[in-house]
Order: sequence, then structure tokens, then C-alpha cells
Amino acid sequence: MTTTTDVRRSLPAVDALLAHPALQQAQSRHGKRLIRRAVRQTLDKERACLARDAGNSRLPTAAPETAMTIDALAEKSLARLSQLARPHGRAVFNLTGTVIHTNLGRSTLAETAIEAMTQAARHPMALEYDLESGGRGDRDRLVEELLCELTGAEAATVVNNNAGAVLLALGALGAGREAVISRGELIEIGGAFRMPDIMQAAGCRLHEVGATNRTHARDFEAAMNEATGLIVKAHTSNYAITGFTKSVPEPVLAEIAHDHDVPFMVDLGSGALTDLAAFGLPYEAQPRDAIAAGADVVTFSGDKLLGGPQAGIIVGKRELVANIKRHPLKRALRLDKLTLTALEATLRLYRDSDTPQREIPTLALLTRSEASIAETGERLLAATQALLDGMEVTLEPCMSQLGSGSLPVDRLPSRALVWRPLSENRRARAPLLKRLEGAFRQLPRPVIGRLRDGALHLDLRCLAGAEEEAAFIDQLAILKECFAREGG
Repeated sequence: MTTTTDVRRSLPAVDALLAHPALQQAQSRHGKRLIRRAVRQTLDKERACLARDAGNSRLPTAAPETAMTIDALAEKSLARLSQLARPHGRAVFNLTGTVIHTNLGRSTLAETAIEAMTQAARHPMALEYDLESGGRGDRDRLVEELLCELTGAEAATVVNNNAGAVLLALGALGAGREAVISRGELIEIGGAFRMPDIMQAAGCRLHEVGATNRTHARDFEAAMNEATGLIVKAHTSNYAITGFTKSVPEPVLAEIAHDHDVPFMVDLGSGALTDLAAFGLPYEAQPRDAIAAGADVVTFSGDKLLGGPQAGIIVGKRELVANIKRHPLKRALRLDKLTLTALEATLRLYRDSDTPQREIPTLALLTRSEASIAETGERLLAATQALLDGMEVTLEPCMSQLGSGSLPVDRLPSRALVWRPLSENRRARAPLLKRLEGAFRQLPRPVIGRLRDGALHLDLRCLAGAEEEAAFIDQLAILKECFAREGG
């Protein structure tokens, strides 16, 4: 008669595995709680695998050497520990060719903004405390004066993002009434944010006028009635209508709105605080322009062309901004102290710095010269050629884009490292490229590129500075291992 035993019982107990020297050594860095969790998950996975392989929970008698050794289990536990300890919000190399990439966190912050956030995180601060009077203050005061100075507005307030700014402004100014807007400006941005939907959520009734490609002043005049609450103009920042087109200039819309005693609101979406054309970039509408044209309220983002933290900025007439700040949603959408201090530091660079295009990282990347990118490319080409068997690497011209709905048809000349499989078998190239792309994403600091035209393109515009370049090169030694693992 054959005796059976459950081989899973040959797996060590949790405490026995925790006593392994390698795991004991890891405790000084990670602590017992996380290591115990990694060990438990490793053993649970091994038990499940043994049961699955046998087809049931009872396995034939096995010699001890057939079970996984405690050294191997410790190694697997350390690998699991590494996964558990790795944060989800990891720094990456953005080599996609999109500078302001929504999925990669949009703008990176200036050093002064980072330092301001650090101080705000480390110490109590006068957030809603008036140091002069000793009474309660308004957190908007951290940035309101700066925003008014930079835009020419009478007052300002800030919320968590521009979608929130639009929602709040519409709700405060037009709830229960009609919001008149050109049919060609009923925008949709990422995440299914649609202007008609946000108007409905704000309690406004959409009144669209004109045609998709052409809207005239007379269309707005004909739409005005006793139910009109405001006129809205939305900057079409993430698409362009070309050809037989016409739109109504902001000064004309302001005049129509004011003749009928309703506010004129402009949603700029991106919104730049400086003349980008002065730095050799395409011109982008500024809040100051809209205010000068007669807009009563202007909304724009903090983390796009402005190059600051995520924020929705509202500037305009003092009375209207005060109404917006009294809306019940204002508190729900307000900024925290870290974001406010980062925004204040960024705005101070625009006001005080002689070279904001160098100190604000987003502007520095957008204005980076093609020659500088090419020099980086030549150095990286020497480090990557012949790195992986079966892969050819070349340095080629490419065009970067600004991203996040900013200047959608404009491109910036750049250089890319282009990886192509050498295989003559066309059907084998696509899997090789997917392996390569996956290997780059598995690096300690993942590298995010773009698969296009049978190759992996790594646009080097956002790989700027000796420190970043060295960090990229240091990881190349790991790429072979990741590439092999992706194939296994």
C-alpha cells in the first residue's frame, strides 16, 4: 500500500523562512512587517503552484530534494519584497516626444517650487492665517496678487484643475440660465471631459450657435434673450479647424455680452503667462490678452504651458470672482498647501526672473535647441550601439509636440534614438519590438518611448542635463537582463 503525503508540507513555515540570513539582512532596510508579508505571499504562491501542477491538493510522496530549497524560496521572497516596496508613482524617462504628457504627470517643477513644497510639508505655515491681523486669512492670498499682476485682472482664485475652474465658474455665473457658445468650440479633452457635459453639471443650459467651422457675431446677437446667463468662448487648444473658417474675436464677444448685461467668460485651457514667440516657439494665447479684450472671467491650467503644479486658475472682475469664491463647490475644489506654495514659487519666477525659460523646466525643454539634442543623441548612440543582439540603433531627426492640448498642430525639431530589429522575418519584428519596449519599461527608472513605423523611437528632447543623461546610461547594463526576461 502506497503512502501519500502532501509535498506542500515540505515548504518551510513562515518563521523558518524569515530566519534565512538574506531575509534577516533585508530587515534593516524594510522592516519585519513588509518582509513577513512578502514571505507569506511567496509561500502561498508556491502552494498554489504545487496544487495546480498535481491537479489536486494531495500529491505523491516526494523526497525532500524535490521541493524548492529554502535558499530558492528566500530569493523569491526577496524578489517579491522588491515588488512590494516599489511605489506605484515612480519617476520615468519621458522619451515619448510629447513634452507636457498628461499620462506622465505633465509639467515638472522648478527647483524653487520644489523647495517651497518641501518647506510647506516640513513646517506649519500661514495658510489661512493673517500674520498682520492675527486672525483668519484667505489661502488664495498666497497667489492672488501675483496672478493679478501677471494677467492684468482685478481678482483671482484657484482650484484643483482647469476642469474644476470651468465647472465652478459656470455654476457661479450661469446656473439655471443659458450659456451661449459657438458650435465649433464644444471641446472634448482627455478623460471624456466635454464642454456640453460640464455645462449641464454646472446647471447651465447649453445654447450653441453658428456652424462647426464658421460662427458670426450675428449668431451670438440672435441668441441673446432673457434667459441668457453668459457668453462662453473655449480655446480650441487640442485641435484645429482649418480651411473655410470664421470665429468671432474676443473684443466683439465682450461687447455683445456687455450690451446685454451678461458676463463674458474665456476658457483658455492651457494658458501661457509669457510670450512664447519671444523664445522661438509658436504663439499661445495668454490670459492677459483675454482680459485686455474685455473678458470678465478667464480660466486656465497651472501645469501645462505655465509649467507649474496642477491647478485651475480663475482671473477676472472682482465682483464675479467674489461670486465664484462664494459658490459651495469652491471649498470642495480648493488647493492644498503644497500645491499653493509650488504655484506661488512658479508665479514669482515669471514676475521676478530675468530668464524664466531656463528656470522653469517645461519652458527649458520646449526651448531646447536642436543642436543640444543632437549632441546628447551622439553620446547616447555610442553607448547603445551593439548593446542588444538583433537590434540596430540609429540617431534620426524627429518632431516633438508640446502636448496636453497645447498648440496641437505645431511641432518642434528634435532627435530620436530609433531601435529596429535586424530580423528579415517581418512577422518576427513586432514581437521583438514589444519585448524591447517592455524591457525599457521594466528598468529601475522606466523608459517610456513610442512604437511607430516598425521601430521604437526614443525622442531625446526631454533627456536634458548631464545628470539625467548619466542616469539613463547607467541603466543600459540592466537592459539586456530585462530584454531576456521579457522574452522568457
